[in-house]
Order: sequence, then structure tokens, then C-alpha cells
Amino acid sequence: MRKALGLAGLLLCLVAVTCAWECLRNEQGQINFLTVQNLRNLLTFVGLFGVLSVGQALVIITGGIDLSVGSVVALVGMVTAIGLRNHGLSPLVVLPGSLAMAALIGTWHGLLITKARIQPFVVTLCGLFFYRGITRLITQDTTQGFGTEFPRLRGLGNGYLADLIPVPFIILLILSAVVAAYLHFMAQGRHLFALGANEEAARFSGIRTDRLKILAYVLCSVITAVGGLMMAFKVNSLGPTDFGSFYELYAIAGAVLGGCSLRGGSGNVLGVIIGATLIVVLKNVVNILQIPSQLEYVVIGGAILLGVFADEVFTRRTHGVQ
Repeated sequence: MRKALGLAGLLLCLVAVTCAWECLRNEQGQINFLTVQNLRNLLTFVGLFGVLSVGQALVIITGGIDLSVGSVVALVGMVTAIGLRNHGLSPLVVLPGSLAMAALIGTWHGLLITKARIQPFVVTLCGLFFYRGITRLITQDTTQGFGTEFPRLRGLGNGYLADLIPVPFIILLILSAVVAAYLHFMAQGRHLFALGANEEAARFSGIRTDRLKILAYVLCSVITAVGGLMMAFKVNSLGPTDFGSFYELYAIAGAVLGGCSLRGGSGNVLGVIIGATLIVVLKNVVNILQIPSQLEYVVIGGAILLGVFADEVFTRRTHGVQ
């Protein structure tokens, strides 16, 4: 929790510095960062990327990682668009089918990691290429979308509650509450932390570690699919080569900055939400302060490095390691 509070303080400092910088640069003292439209856009993308970070956090807590997030987002989005618009299938068929496909992907990852004993990095890196290739194959590299159809579904990505609070942000809060309850109030959720902290000790204590790992990757893929659907409805123009690209970067950054140690065994949902918010705000600050867009990934990469460094220092001090 101390990490989350520290991260919240860092976020507030970033906002304060951005607002002060805008005041100094703008002769009229206008602060674009605090406009209603900008804040609504921020909350929208916090919801979209926050969902991906929450899913990623589940596997990082077990000591694993999922590099296929961006490609899964693309595959789910494309399959949904093709099913709904090109083939005229009912949303009651397409949406559950897309989530089921994501569950199968997570199961496949989990089986390769637990039964074939392949490292999560390798399994999900191969998935990154594999699912992107399938996406390009089934679309023949043509852009997909929903057009002006399915307005209610598209509201999941760009709608607002009471014309103020973005729907993706509300979905993030609901999903985060469910995941937090699972992690902290259910025995199986607490077993995830035990698995990440010491897999051998967890196995000797009677925890079915293989099943738990598979479940973690299934949950990660399904939550990623939820985020991918919202992202697809938001964008409404899906390019098979670039839709979802680098989204695994944002998911990992949000989780790591939020206090999920890459060693496994630690993390909390509140911190992940704050970490995802920090990433989105950093992207927004790059635009508002007119920093060259080429430096966007430099800023995000630096944020990830800072988060990992802070986690290393915190861990060493906690355990008294010099």
C-alpha cells in the first residue's frame, strides 16, 4: 500500500508540474490539461489501458509475464468486427465467442508453461507473433470496423454515464473491484501470491501450482479480451498491422509501476490502476507540452525503468539486503 501511496504522490506532482508549466507558457494562463474534454479523454484511456494492466498483473503476481497482450487485442477486435459486420452474426454469439477464444489462448499458454516447462517469456513472445500473423491472415491486411452500426456496443468504448464519466472507466472500476476481492479475500487469490513468492514452498503446502498458473493466464487473456473489445469499439477502424501494437508495453508498465514485482508474489489492484493512470497521463503530457512524439516511448520506457529500480530498492531495504 505504501507503494501505491507513493505512486499517487508522484502522479499528483506530475499533474501539478504540468499545470504550472502550462501557466508559464500560456500568456492567458489557460490550462488545457484541466479542461473537461481532456479529463474525460484521460479517464477513457485510463479505463482502456487499466483493464489490460489488471489482467497483466495477475500473471506477474505468479512470477510470469504475458507479451502477447497487444496481438490478442488485435485478434479479438478483428474477429468481433468480422463476425458482427461482415457475417451479420448476433452480438450474443460473437462477444461470448471472442471471450471463449481468449480463454483458449490463455489455456494454451498455461499448458505450455506448466506441462512443457517452457518459460512464460518465450511462450507469450511466440504468441505475440503468432496471433498477429493470424490476424493479418484472416483479414488479408484489410482494415476492419463497425461503421455506424451497433451504437450501443460502441458505447462500451466511447460512451459516457450522465454525459460525464466514461463507460470504460466504470468498467475498469467494476472489474478492479472483482479482481481485488478475488486476490485479497479468496483463498485461491491468496494462493497466487504464495505461488509467485515461492513456487516450491507453495507446492509443498498443497497448492496445485500448475492449475493455478493456467488459471492466471486464462484470466489474463479473458480480461485482455474485454479491454480489446472496448478498444475496438472506441477506435472503430482496426488496422491488422498496427491495432494493439505495443499494448503489452502499456499493460506491463501499468502493472510494474503499480507495485507488481517482476519476481512475483506482490502487487495490488489499486496500485495497478494508479500505475496505468500515470502511463496515460505521461502520454497526455507529451502532447500537451508539445514534446516531440518520437520521445513518447522514451518517456514510457524511462517510467518502467524507474518503477523497476524503485521496486529493487524497496525490496532490498525491506529484506535488509545491501
